Amino acid sequence: MKLAVGSDERTHLTDYVIEELIKRGHAVELFGSLRGANETWVAVARQVAEHMARGEVDEAILFCWTGTGVSIAANKVPNIRAALVHDVETARGARLWNRANVLCLSLRATSEIIAKEILDAWFATPGRRSRRATLRNKTWTRL
Repeated sequence: MKLAVGSDERTHLTDYVIEELIKRGHAVELFGSLRGANETWVAVARQVAEHMARGEVDEAILFCWTGTGVSIAANKVPNIRAALVHDVETARGARLWNRANVLCLSLRATSEIIAKEILDAWFATPGRRSRRATLRNKTWTRL
């Protein structure tokens, strides 16, 4: 799977997640400070979300201090379903019930151990293709 990963700060957590993704066999394309650019979280989230909306990557992971800002910014791009995730059950639920395709993490509140558990749950839980999910998607498209 090809993933876009972006952040306005490069930290031990971002480096850990990138390394973990590569170990899992994913191709990773970096954005923002992860590729040496000095950009705001708003710009990074928009670039990653638009890149994904064009089909250039399969999914994405975004970071900012709280994770809230990048999730809000990414969700402004059509067909992006970004979820702010702090734990395993939220990761599973976001995938299963909301068909989330962008994982947003807090640089402040996410430890490496929790990040690994979130990644495990995220990649192990496929997005659900139910009638309810189809109806939600039609509703989201109208918003």
